[in-house]
Amino acid sequence: MTRFVTRSFFQLALVLCLLAAATGMVLAQQAKPKQKPTPPVVSQDDVPITTFIRRVRLPITVVDKKGQFVPGLTKSDFLVLEDKLPQQIETFSDDLGESLPLYVVVLMDTSPSTAGKLKFEQESAMNFIQTVVRPRKDRVLFATFDHQIELKQDFTDKLDLLDRAVFGVKKLGTQTALYDAVWQFCDEKLRSVSGRRVLVVITDGEDTYSRADLRDAIDIAQRTETTIYTISTKAGLSGTVPGVRLGEVKDKVDHSLVKLAEETGGIAFFTGDMLSLERSFTRINKELRAQYLVTYKPVNDRYDGSFRRIEVRLASDRDGLKVRTKQGYKAIADAVRP
Repeated sequence: MTRFVTRSFFQLALVLCLLAAATGMVLAQQAKPKQKPTPPVVSQDDVPITTFIRRVRLPITVVDKKGQFVPGLTKSDFLVLEDKLPQQIETFSDDLGESLPLYVVVLMDTSPSTAGKLKFEQESAMNFIQTVVRPRKDRVLFATFDHQIELKQDFTDKLDLLDRAVFGVKKLGTQTALYDAVWQFCDEKLRSVSGRRVLVVITDGEDTYSRADLRDAIDIAQRTETTIYTISTKAGLSGTVPGVRLGEVKDKVDHSLVKLAEETGGIAFFTGDMLSLERSFTRINKELRAQYLVTYKPVNDRYDGSFRRIEVRLASDRDGLKVRTKQGYKAIADAVRP
């Protein structure tokens, strides 16, 4: 009996002690004020900051009355306007032939109408490539377009690879997807290279197969800072197409090629034989070595999707001098390498 009472007493005492301890913890928690969690200290260097700072880069060609390139101009000789508002030129270069690498896309039409001209187009294109490429600096990409768009050789300075690609073209397609080809290579290839971007189109007919239109092609070239040169070979090897003469802009197709080139800062050529085609390529090559380059941060730096018209003038009247660059761009946030 005594053993049972003693054990019961100890059990009761243990229960009371546990209750007292629990009550003390509750009271202590109630008496202690709650503290707000302290936010972690974050260094300013660890905070990601996204800033959109747009710069517009303009290759500029200046020629005299005879069409000769004009050297020796300086930053102060140029006035740049965007939507008629003067812009502050940030950088200026007159040695493009040495300072920046050149990335050239050569697109050759391989639709059925080029059958009799394919060989002389290949020879002239390869002559141009051999002239324009500076080893270990410039790069050329060669592709063809008909009802399909085919990359024959990606950017390289290896002339043997380019020669193999150009003269390896044997098969012709059934349609002409010119604008799709321009869009594809501006968007997928030229926007990601660092240097001057040039696209040369050799064609003899109108676009018959693209989903993109002329405006789309111009827009993507302007947005990726690509200068387009168009070479029409529709007059044939010796001007044999009735009503078409060398250098003559005649129909809607011709005007489309002119528009595609001029609105991106380039020029359109209309060739009639091997010699005139080679002269066109020579002219392009010389122009690329004689251009000026300016960059500016637009006064209106909003990405509102509007079209911004660009005009470049000479600061003082110089009789007979003409200035050419791209005519504008659409102000949208776009990723283009400087």
